[in-house]
Amino acid sequence: EGDLMAAAKVSYTYGRESNQEYGETLNGVQANRINLSLKGRVSKNAWNHNFVPGVDPYVVKGDKSSGLLPFISSEKPGLDGSGDKKIQAFCFRMTLTDHPENRIPFEKPTHYNELDYELLFRNYEAAPNGRIEEMYDYGDPILPWINAKMPNRKTDTNNQKGFSTDFIGQNYHYPEASYEKREEIIEKHLAYQKGLMWTLAYHPRIPEKVREQVSKWGTCKDEYDGKDGWQQQLYIREARRMVSDYVMTQRNCEGIEMAKDAVGLGAYGMDSHHTQRYVDVNGYVQNEGNVECGVQSPYPISYRSIIPRQTECTNLLVPVCLSATHIAFGSIRMEPVFMVLGQSSAIAASIAIDRGIALQEVPYQELRKALLHYDQRLEWAGNK
Repeated sequence: EGDLMAAAKVSYTYGRESNQEYGETLNGVQANRINLSLKGRVSKNAWNHNFVPGVDPYVVKGDKSSGLLPFISSEKPGLDGSGDKKIQAFCFRMTLTDHPENRIPFEKPTHYNELDYELLFRNYEAAPNGRIEEMYDYGDPILPWINAKMPNRKTDTNNQKGFSTDFIGQNYHYPEASYEKREEIIEKHLAYQKGLMWTLAYHPRIPEKVREQVSKWGTCKDEYDGKDGWQQQLYIREARRMVSDYVMTQRNCEGIEMAKDAVGLGAYGMDSHHTQRYVDVNGYVQNEGNVECGVQSPYPISYRSIIPRQTECTNLLVPVCLSATHIAFGSIRMEPVFMVLGQSSAIAASIAIDRGIALQEVPYQELRKALLHYDQRLEWAGNK
């Protein structure tokens, strides 16, 4: 979340920059799917994280006066490429099992509201000629999740398709919220996701073949502290991002600009989950914000991007909420990279402490020598 950074009065931002601000093409609003027009550079999966065409957004189909269904914004999405303060969606990464002796069946939440899942029902009902197998051509064609296999008949289950575990548009206040308000946001996410899983497994409006598959799964008796098998750690994909003397951008991820003071490498594709759900110009519901664009090769991450400006703070390292644009952070924000940057931060801190100097005054060549001594990878052969 970058709370220490914010408390130290270090400059930061959150949300999406405009493409114009840093000369990018994949940042900002993606309302007209401009990310899909870049001649194959962006994954077609962005299509598959949206609704089937023709899903009505109103409580009473076709009746605007009935109001929008839950979790649909009444605002226009904004101009393509423009910036905003909206945050890519969060979810709980579930550990599920189909082992009968370890499985806890999904339970219907106490305050379950069927209307919260009306868009899910309508999305299945909008399948071409009723054939739900033809709705999507990515992953499992009928299940709205990624159910990656793990040892012991368990999974790492994540968001996929148009209506899934991502609670789109319900986290905008999280970066600046108090701890009490954050707990409220977390509880709303948990209630939504518990309700989603029960709905997929047991609600009669879900196609039978979907219910048959989902109901085989459940949370695990031997995972996490709670008796219901649900974890309490919400997946915060992105919140605050520092703004320092060096801002990592799309140009870094693409290898157009190469940082000369590397403290680690990034390699994951530039990725953003959806940020908003709105009514498009045709009067149907649409998600917006998903970008999936691969990088050509691992690229260096600048030391200056993990330290604040010297005029703001001289003894703080920020290896997670580092100085990067929204789209560059989408590539950097992988746990292995955070571990790499954490180790590099510790080594830089050690040098600064031993020499009694500010972090900004650590000689890069000395830092580089120490990083290499501890087997950090600072360059990629193909980038030389």
